[in-house]
Amino acid sequence: MKSVAVKVVIVDDHEVVRRGLVSLLAGSNIKIVGEATTGDEALKLTRKHKPDVVLLDIRMPGKDGLVTLERIRKDMPNVRVVMLSTFDNPTYVARAVAAGAHDYILKGSTRAELVQSLTGAAAGQLPSRAGELRRVATTMANRVATPHPDIPLTQRETQVLRHLALGLSNKEIALSLTISVETVKEHVQNILRKIAVSDRTQAAVWAVRKGLV
Repeated sequence: MKSVAVKVVIVDDHEVVRRGLVSLLAGSNIKIVGEATTGDEALKLTRKHKPDVVLLDIRMPGKDGLVTLERIRKDMPNVRVVMLSTFDNPTYVARAVAAGAHDYILKGSTRAELVQSLTGAAAGQLPSRAGELRRVATTMANRVATPHPDIPLTQRETQVLRHLALGLSNKEIALSLTISVETVKEHVQNILRKIAVSDRTQAAVWAVRKGLV
């Protein structure tokens, strides 16, 4: 029995990358239904073709991949998004997770890894990058059942601090935790006061030293 084709829109501002991806995916059960070079084009093509998955470059001029990801997830929540990046960067991964990306793969991935990620996303399966994306997502979601005596924070404050240490903005933390930006700001202020530091960078260093990230 022939498997159902997975409809994909590819978004990357470099033609050589798009051409390479099309060539790499030829002969698989991935059907490329559109190619975009900008975030705005990506939104238009996604609305038009209603793909199963958008393969989205994280770094683009103008409306970058993370902004585009947020818009797609808001306007078309049934469409899965797989982020594509040259950068194996925990902050990028964390921001992608917070904004609703299903997976995060590198441009150096093999054909098999790419196909697995796209088909897995379409089927709603767990992310293929078992190392980085799952690790970061777990770190962000983890709650401390019994607060450590050396960590004078509530469970929610600890969660916010983990997000902060991964480089997320207040808006991204709010998105990830489904709380308001004002609530995030309040938590951040409480965190800084409780651990006796003056800014987010010092708080991030403190979190790393305590093994929270």
